[in-house]
Amino acid sequence: MKVLSFCPSSAVSTSLPGLIIFFIIYHIHKLESAQFRVMGPGHPVTAIVGEAIVLPCHVSPRMSAVNMEVRWFRSEFTSVVHQYHEGKDQYGEQMPDYHGRTELLKAGIMDGNISLQILNIRPSDEGQYNCFVQDGSFYEEALLELKIAALGSNPLISVESHQDGGIRVVCQSAGWYPEPKVLWKDRSGQELPSLSEAKSLGDSGLFETENSIIIKEHSNQNLSCWIRNTFLNQEKESTVYIADFFFPRANPWIVALSVILPVFFVCFLGLTLYLFKIKGKHLGEIRKRDTEIGKHLGEIRKRDTEIDWRRNIVCPGLGSSAPPVQEANVTLNPETAHPELVLSEDGKSVRREDTQQDLTDSPDRFDFWACVLGCEGFTSGSHCWEVVGGKGCWAVGVARESVRRKGCTSLSPEGGIWAVERWGGQFQALTDPVTPLPLSRAPSRIRVCLDCDRGQVTFIDAGDEAPIFTFPPGSVRGGRIRPWLWVWWGSQLRLCP
Repeated sequence: MKVLSFCPSSAVSTSLPGLIIFFIIYHIHKLESAQFRVMGPGHPVTAIVGEAIVLPCHVSPRMSAVNMEVRWFRSEFTSVVHQYHEGKDQYGEQMPDYHGRTELLKAGIMDGNISLQILNIRPSDEGQYNCFVQDGSFYEEALLELKIAALGSNPLISVESHQDGGIRVVCQSAGWYPEPKVLWKDRSGQELPSLSEAKSLGDSGLFETENSIIIKEHSNQNLSCWIRNTFLNQEKESTVYIADFFFPRANPWIVALSVILPVFFVCFLGLTLYLFKIKGKHLGEIRKRDTEIGKHLGEIRKRDTEIDWRRNIVCPGLGSSAPPVQEANVTLNPETAHPELVLSEDGKSVRREDTQQDLTDSPDRFDFWACVLGCEGFTSGSHCWEVVGGKGCWAVGVARESVRRKGCTSLSPEGGIWAVERWGGQFQALTDPVTPLPLSRAPSRIRVCLDCDRGQVTFIDAGDEAPIFTFPPGSVRGGRIRPWLWVWWGSQLRLCP
């Protein structure tokens, strides 16, 4: 290009045409260097995992891009997401992760719209994208940012174990992106402190989370687990209520003994001092009287032994015309026993341990309630057997043979169980809700009388023949009926031979 100079007076007329030509050439080059611009959205684009997303891009001013080269790439020019050239899509340089997942939307390509659609969005798709357009020797590009998000599964709340005087509850969920926030809340919406939290990336690149909390009786028994996607500002929630009987309780016998033993020791000491002070004559009389009382008690026991009540007893409510009750020789079925229950070799007694045994998880075995069924099943006639209860808490009764063995079931006739329970020194019938039994004392030896023909079961105090509770006629239905026992930690039950 010539360099034009300006001269005064007469030189102006000779250089004016050259000056005009210079400005024309200058503007032509300026127009050629600014043929178009490539425009993106100017803000991050959000996509949901598993769905499709369109990355918007167009040339400005609006013009046909049919004969242009369009290249979408990631961090490097050779990291090709999608390429359009010579009027058609080119897949030779496309990255393997995007095979079969991209499409250049050509509906608006005549107007310069070169937006890219990506199918089946993955977490690995997150990041920056370059929209590159070239026409001849001129090219421009725009930079876009793609954000990925995913809402995971509904929180799964489970009751794990007893811990620190309460119950450990765990909340689990999977399929979140980015990393979610987990909150425990009480019934009023107040946030509760969690015990532990673990988050990890699964094989699909999505986050899995597990969060635990300790709750105690009468405190936050209604609680919710909230899992929030902070990027989408959306959350999922699950709520659970923990019933009172799930919480660990102090053994009532231990509490009673801690009070009784000191009193007993003081009384024993005072009695000993008193006996040392009384005269030998009075001591002899006391011994003689104790001997006579023991003799009378022996006679009473002998008389009771001679009475064959098993052949003559008639369960309350059946009437004197009913046939005698048959004595049932009941044994316990180890195939149905919960892993924490230990049965004797003869199948006549059961106790509960703190740890589970390594037993085969058969379909017949209880895995939630510490229950066991009898080997014998009854479909007709009247049958009776006795159960001796030790210390602690326990329940005796009958159950439908098809009673649910896996998971939590209702310990009531609605769940196929008819029984009475000793809990904390109190006695109650396992109805729904439970029926308190105002007994003067909690019986330790219970006779269970089952009348299959009338659909009735009766519980009797075997010590004084006093009735305890009767499920009305017609309430025990559903095919074969088997003996049923439930045992709390540290308790034991025994079937009379």
